[in-house]
Order: sequence, then C-alpha cells, then structure tokens
Amino acid sequence: MLKRALAYAAGFVWRILWRVALVFVLLSIALVLLFRYVPPPGSMVMLERKVQGWLANEPITIDHQWRDWEAMADAAKLAVIAAEDQRFPSHSGFDLIEIRQALSTAISGGRLRGASTISQQTAKNVFLWSGRNWGRKALETWFTVLIELIWGKQRILEVYLNVAEWDEGVFGLEAASQHYFGISASALSERQASLLAAILPSPLTRSASVPSPQVEQRSQWIRQQMHNLGGLRYLQRLSPPAT
Repeated sequence: MLKRALAYAAGFVWRILWRVALVFVLLSIALVLLFRYVPPPGSMVMLERKVQGWLANEPITIDHQWRDWEAMADAAKLAVIAAEDQRFPSHSGFDLIEIRQALSTAISGGRLRGASTISQQTAKNVFLWSGRNWGRKALETWFTVLIELIWGKQRILEVYLNVAEWDEGVFGLEAASQHYFGISASALSERQASLLAAILPSPLTRSASVPSPQVEQRSQWIRQQMHNLGGLRYLQRLSPPAT
C-alpha cells in the first residue's frame, strides 16, 4: 500500500514538473517570437535598477528610447561588435574559441574572464535576472539558442543596442547618444561610437563624454579593430538572407 502511494505521489510530481516545463518552453518561444517583430518594452536589467532604487529609497528614472536598425549609426553597430564580440556574425551564439582561451587563462593561473557573446548578453539583459549560478546560466543558454534561431544576427544586435546600459538609468543607444553627446544615435561619429563601445564593460564607472586615459586608449583600439574588420562592409554579414 505504501509503495503504491509513493509511486502515485512520484508520478504526480513528475506530471506537474513536466507540465510546468512544457508551459515554460511554449511561453518562452512565444515571447521570443513576439520580440522578433515588436520592440521589447524594456529589459530585466531596467526592472532590477528600478527595484534597487526603490529598496534604497532612491528612485531611478529610466531613460530609454527604442530606435530601429536604420535609425542607428552604422559606426555604432560596428564599434560594439569590434569591442564586444568580433566573431558575432559567424558563431551560433557561443564563441567556443573565446571560451577555450578564457579557460586556458584560468587554468594557467590567470583571472577567469568573461566570454559572453552579444547573443548571450542580449538574452540575459532582456529575459533574465543578474547573477552567477548554474540555473540562470542554463536559462541564458536556452534563450540564446532561441534568439539565434528565431531572430537572426541583425535583430539580435538591434535589440542589444536598444537595451544595453550606458550609465545609471541610461539604456539604449539613443538615450546614451543624447546623454553623452546631445545628438541622436543616427548622428554618431566613428570616434563617438567607439567611446560608447569602450565604456560598455563598466558603464556605471566610466564616461564617454569625459573619457579617462584608459577609456580613450580602448576607444582608439576599437577604432583600429573596426578598420581591421573591413569597415562598415562587415555589417553586410549580419543581413538576413534574401527571400
């Protein structure tokens, strides 16, 4: 009798877990499909910043203005790729070369550095909370695969540029361009674009309008990488295939 009861309970639990997993998979696919055509209204990072400000009794105003692909300077698109993920057009969401190099450095006694691609960062920023645990990493992997399959490279970069954090409360390329330079994202020069890309790793402690020597040096390196990649022609690799 006891064995039958335990077997029934175990089966019931598994049925519940299976249904929860199925609902999650279907909802996540539906959400990614929706955001292929509709701009995400915000990101989980924006929500986190609002909650953090509320808990600290220091409300934060979010400055965020969506801009379509054509309304953002090509120099900014290329600068971010040059700075963050130069193999972005060719990998499937995960840069195995960068991962191996990061692991090799760590094994050799060096500091374990991040190897996240633009695709992974987009998945994390839009759909997930901050943190470093295996559960969140597994979800990041799932959403990265989804956006690679459903969105494609151009849409991924478009969303990333619109949700990336560039200062406290400043999200997206348009808000960052206005915040630092007083111009639209479509009017960014190559130097301005490289400065914005240079502060992305630490946007809360760096400035694009008053760059430190380190930011200026990284900006120069980014511009050199932009030319090494072949200039703006490189962006043609992101275009969706003709139908």
